[in-house]
Amino acid sequence: MSETIIYSAKNIITMNNYRSMASHVAVREGRILGVGSLQELSGWGNAVVDDRYANKVLLPGFVEGHGHMFEAAMWANHYAGYFPRYDPFGKRHDGLTSIDDVVAMLQKADALLTDPEQPLAAWCFDPIYYGGRRMNREDLDRVSLTRPVLVLHASLHITNVNQAYIDSVGWQDTHDVVGIVRNSDGSISGEMHGAANSFTMAWSMRANKTNGGVGLRDEWEQYNAIATRAGCTTITDLGASLSQHSIETLAQWSLEDATAIRLVPALMATAISTEEGLKRLQAVRDSGTDKLKLGIVKMVVDGSIQGFTGRLRWPGYANGTENGIWNVAPGDVANRLAAYHDEGYQVHLHTNGDEATAVVLDAVEKVLGNKPRFDHRHTLQHCQMADQAQFERMKALGLCVNLFSNHLYYWGDQHKVETMGPDRALRMNATATAERLGVPFAIHSDTPITPLDPLFTAWCAVNRLTASGEVLGSNECISVHSALTAITLGAAYTLKLDGEIGSIEAGKWADFAVLDEDPLDVSPRDLKDIPVAGTMIAGRAFDS
Repeated sequence: MSETIIYSAKNIITMNNYRSMASHVAVREGRILGVGSLQELSGWGNAVVDDRYANKVLLPGFVEGHGHMFEAAMWANHYAGYFPRYDPFGKRHDGLTSIDDVVAMLQKADALLTDPEQPLAAWCFDPIYYGGRRMNREDLDRVSLTRPVLVLHASLHITNVNQAYIDSVGWQDTHDVVGIVRNSDGSISGEMHGAANSFTMAWSMRANKTNGGVGLRDEWEQYNAIATRAGCTTITDLGASLSQHSIETLAQWSLEDATAIRLVPALMATAISTEEGLKRLQAVRDSGTDKLKLGIVKMVVDGSIQGFTGRLRWPGYANGTENGIWNVAPGDVANRLAAYHDEGYQVHLHTNGDEATAVVLDAVEKVLGNKPRFDHRHTLQHCQMADQAQFERMKALGLCVNLFSNHLYYWGDQHKVETMGPDRALRMNATATAERLGVPFAIHSDTPITPLDPLFTAWCAVNRLTASGEVLGSNECISVHSALTAITLGAAYTLKLDGEIGSIEAGKWADFAVLDEDPLDVSPRDLKDIPVAGTMIAGRAFDS
C-alpha cells in the first residue's frame, strides 16, 4: 500500500458541501483519502504528518475554464497592451498609451532585426483606449516598408497589418477576402476582421515558429509555469487543432512528473467542416491521460464587443458603430451544433453580444428538440450581455455559462460609454443573475486576452470595479465564497470534471491551490492581492 500523508493547514476551504472547512487532508496515491481533523484522519492507519502548509490556506486547485495555450506563444511577439503585464518568466512589461507609442516600440524592434524578411509582430493592442482612432496601414508603414508588420488586437478578433504584409500574401485592393476592412475609396485600410483575421493570425504564428518562436512543448511548459504561479491546476486550451502530432506530444508530456497542470483542449470547430471535426475527435479519442482531457468542442459564433465585431441586439452599439460579424452564419449554428451534439460531445459556444446569444439559444432549443440529451452541459462562453430572459432560457435548456468577469475591469469604462451604453453595461457578466436563477456558472480570464489570475477574476466578480474605480452594476456582485466556487467547482462542472476535481473531498485528485492568506478573512477589495505560494497536483507539490 502506498504511503499516506496527512497535510495540516491553517485552514482548508474545501468547496465540499459536506464539510466546508477543515484543518487536515489525507492523501494517498495522488488522491484525497479524507478531509477533517487529525484525529478523524488517524483512523486510516499509519500516516506521515506533513506540516509544510501549517501556516498556509488550501483550496481546490483553481480551474481556468476558458484559456488558450498561445498565452505562451504570444510572448514570441512584442507586447503592445495598454496595461502593464508580466510575461511567463516574471518580467514586467509597461503599458503603451498611444498608437504612436506602439509604432515607436516596433521601430526600435525593427532596428534590431538582422533578417530583412523576418516578420515583426506585436499583440494585445486595443485602440478603444486611444480616443477611438483606429490604427491603419500607414501607421505600420512607418515601421517598415519592406518587412511584414502585424499587430494583433487584445481580443484576437482583429489584426492590423502594413503594406508589406498585404503584398506578401497577395492581397491587392481588389482582392476578395471576407473581413478585409476597406477605406471609402475601396483601398485596404490595414485592419483585418473575421476570415482575414484568422488567416493573418495563423500566418503570424507560422512565421514566428520559423523564425525562432516557441515550439509546442515549450508552449505547454510556459503555460504550465504561468498556471502554477496563478494557483491553477486545471486549464483549458479552448480552441485547439487536435492534430495527431500535437495530441501525441501533449499526451507524452502529460505523463511526466514535472507536469503541474491538467490540460483540457477543445477542438476549434469554427473554421473546419463538421466532417473533418468529427474525424479529428475520433482519431484522438483514446489518447487522453489523467492530465490530458479530451472530448470537448469550441464554436465561435460572433466576435469581440470592444472590437465592435460582437453581434448586439437593437439598439446596437451605443456610439452608432455598425453591428459586428458572424463567424458562423446564424442559419448554420444549429446544424453545426447538432453534428457534435448528436455524437455525444460537449460544445462550448463563444457568444459575446446578446444577439449572438439569442441565436445560440434558438439553436440549442432546436437541437434538443430533435435529439434530447440528458446532462449535455453545453456551455455559453463569455455571454457578456445576456439579460434575465436569456438566463431563464439557459436554465430551461440545461446550459452552463462561463462569464468573462475580467472585462468589468479592463473594458468596463469603455463598454459604458462606447459599446453597450450605461444601462446595458450594468448587466455585463451577470453572475448574480446566474446564481439566483440556478444556471451553473464559472468565470474566466480568456488568457491571453487578459492575464491568467483566478483570484483577480474572482475579485472582478465580487467587486465589479472598472479600471477607473467605478462599481459597474452593484446588483450583480457576488460573495467571495460564490466567486471561489466559480473558479473551482463551478468551472470543473462546465468541463464535466466535477467528479474528479474542483473540491477537496474523498476520492478526488489531490489538486490544491496554496495561499498565504485566507480569502474568506481578507477584505473583498484585497482578494486579488493574496499571494499564491504554490500548487499540488495528484499529491505532488509545486512552488509558484
